[in-house]
Amino acid sequence: MSDDPSESDPGDDGSGTLGYQQARWTDSDDRYEPLLSEKDTTEVAVGGDDSPLPDDLTRDSLELPALSEPELARHYTRLSQMNYGVESGPFPLGSCTMKYNPKFTEDVAALPDGAVHPDRPDDSVQGTLAVMAGLQDYLGRIGGMDAVTLQPPAGAAGEYAGILIAKAYHEANGEERTEVVVPDSAHGTNFASAALAGYDVVELPSAEDGRVDLDALEAAVGEDTAALMLTNPNTLGLFERDIEEIAEVVHDAGGLLYYDGANLNALLGRARPGDMGFDIMHYNVHKTFATPHGGGGPGAGPVGVKSDLAPYLPSPHVRERAGGSGYERYEPEHSVGKVHGFEGNWLVLIKAYAYIARLGDPGLADASAKAVLNANYLATQVDYEVPFGPFHHEFVASAGEQDAADVAKRMLDYGVHPPTTKWPEIVGEALMTEPTEVESKRTLDQLAAAFDAVAGEDDATLDAAPHETSARRIDQVAAARNPRLSWQALDDGS
Repeated sequence: MSDDPSESDPGDDGSGTLGYQQARWTDSDDRYEPLLSEKDTTEVAVGGDDSPLPDDLTRDSLELPALSEPELARHYTRLSQMNYGVESGPFPLGSCTMKYNPKFTEDVAALPDGAVHPDRPDDSVQGTLAVMAGLQDYLGRIGGMDAVTLQPPAGAAGEYAGILIAKAYHEANGEERTEVVVPDSAHGTNFASAALAGYDVVELPSAEDGRVDLDALEAAVGEDTAALMLTNPNTLGLFERDIEEIAEVVHDAGGLLYYDGANLNALLGRARPGDMGFDIMHYNVHKTFATPHGGGGPGAGPVGVKSDLAPYLPSPHVRERAGGSGYERYEPEHSVGKVHGFEGNWLVLIKAYAYIARLGDPGLADASAKAVLNANYLATQVDYEVPFGPFHHEFVASAGEQDAADVAKRMLDYGVHPPTTKWPEIVGEALMTEPTEVESKRTLDQLAAAFDAVAGEDDATLDAAPHETSARRIDQVAAARNPRLSWQALDDGS
């Protein structure tokens, strides 16, 4: 491999040579690293006559792996080497913010004092409640919100909770509003959250510059409008320059303005949704504040609101006791009730608190500056059309005549993870790219080299990609429509 990360050497076999190369562990029959259940096993007797379960739900014995410690350690090490993660290299999935997060937050979350039972009385968990109150305050100040709930367990759950708060607010005012307006470039969860809350979704077309079309917005809102759900910067990485006018249009119609916090990385320490006119917002702490993203969670999606919406927050909420004598959990006056068990995913929230406390105001502002700088730099280096700009933390390129999905699969051969593809749909063959603030110029040049190498390749090479990964091209449609959720299902062909 060349020492220059900007150069590529695909080789005679069409394989790439940049960056991380996945291992391909095989046995004597040229099979991939076997599952534990396919290795040496031993039969272990289980159960007994006193089991309360019915006979058809019990077994007399189990086949369990019978491996030595070295065999077990090597098995999991091999699996990790066949995988690609954020500690292998850059993970520039646009909108998802898959960034490396510091390990000290994991250490903080693993402290013994963090292992508290959520049913303990308030007086016995004052330290825990103090951290929660502190995080509520941090997030409120970052977002320009007056009150924050930590309960929702993910960004989509935060959206849903926020829309439930908006619905309760309108109903308390004697209004039965039936519609939520969502831009065509919005995250799919926005549409789903509004529909799940019982609203009709009104899709708002984008203007030619990729931003909100004010004329279309004015035509879309009215007495039935409960809220406009908006991401700023939007999914093209573009800041909504008319945000104050947008807020005025929505508020004049009696609606609320909801902020999707997926792109908050671009604003930290520089602008606040609450100052732009937003009434409700959710925070993706698993994108912005140090909890690793993906793998099924857990995440957290705290929701912030302006003061007139605070009485509708989920229960329980944490506040300082009168007279400053500690902290307590309480139920807000018009609470929408629980949206998750207890106070949310507590250890995830500890990580967010530790991250914000460590970085402070200067560190958060520096993170947003680097996120914006990295996105704009990388956008100038890739050999694909980038139809909009300038950008904040992400940009969307077009693969043009190439299929974006094929481009993504081929980039794997160059040792980097590809961007999000095919979305937003207002850019043809979209390559939605977010390098995040943690990547160095060298890594960005490596990413650009992978983009550029693939841009110059023929259809036959792309159609067969990936060539060098531990698993070759899969049938994504079949996997989605007929998932095999266990190795037993794979083994018996079901």
